[in-house]
Amino acid sequence: MATVRPRDPDRLKRLAAGLSVAVAVLLTILKLVVAVVSGSAALLSSAVDSLADIAASAVTWLSVRIAQQPPDRRHRFGHGKAESLSALAQAAIVAGSALFVLVEAAARLLDPEPLAHRGLAVLVMLVAIAVTLLLLAFQTWVVRVTGSEAIAADALHYRSDLSSNLAVIGSLVLVDRLGLLWVDPLAAVAIAGWLLRGAFRIGRTAVHTLMDHELPAPQRERILAIVRAHPEVVSLHDLRTREAAGTTFIEFHVELDGEMTLRAAHRITEAVEEKLRAAFPDAEIIIHQEPAGLEDARLDHRIQARAGRSA
Repeated sequence: MATVRPRDPDRLKRLAAGLSVAVAVLLTILKLVVAVVSGSAALLSSAVDSLADIAASAVTWLSVRIAQQPPDRRHRFGHGKAESLSALAQAAIVAGSALFVLVEAAARLLDPEPLAHRGLAVLVMLVAIAVTLLLLAFQTWVVRVTGSEAIAADALHYRSDLSSNLAVIGSLVLVDRLGLLWVDPLAAVAIAGWLLRGAFRIGRTAVHTLMDHELPAPQRERILAIVRAHPEVVSLHDLRTREAAGTTFIEFHVELDGEMTLRAAHRITEAVEEKLRAAFPDAEIIIHQEPAGLEDARLDHRIQARAGRSA
């Protein structure tokens, strides 16, 4: 089933990015204040994570605005990869904050300190969880209807926040009920590990897009089936696909009867393009026409040759 697109997906992306910045600022202020008065390393680690959220969300907001700019003379494919660059920057920010938390947690493990105002700290974390859940619900919907990679990366970061917030609450409760001071810095270590895992996932997805990774096999097979379904298409080759900022790029060579007129060939490719656009509404499609059976240098042949040499 095709994804239903809103009338103004760009506006939704901007709104989601703006809300993300606002939430990050609010949570950072709350957590930093309570971390200072309570002395909790786990809460401090969560505050550092939220501080990183401000930078990451600001990068997301900026990248979304850049990605929405139309093609120009220097960027004829548009600016969609700005979202992937944003995701890569977020991965670096998250990894840096995780390393800071690890250093702080290691110091607290060697020299545990008693915590103060534990009830206030728990209350702040519950507020953080509630606000994060609301933001995530909206971000998840925006990603589903727009396919924004930058918002998806931001949402992944906030999902990791939920786990870290729960870990902080658990550590505070254990310290309060059982007096286990080492649990607090240990929770901070666990949060840092979770952050590093999230950074790796965000970075891997961004690199795939920046390297023009092909669409998944089922989508490529769908494209091939649509093109081959036209009765006047003899064959096709050199299919190349990629995706950036929710836009799918499809390019291939279609093989037609070499005796038909240019006007007839144009009619066929227009019909094929119309079918593809129905299946991929936001696609940029480039079709090269050539006579069937023509012996020429093909990308498919070069890829197969390389695969054979490496086997």
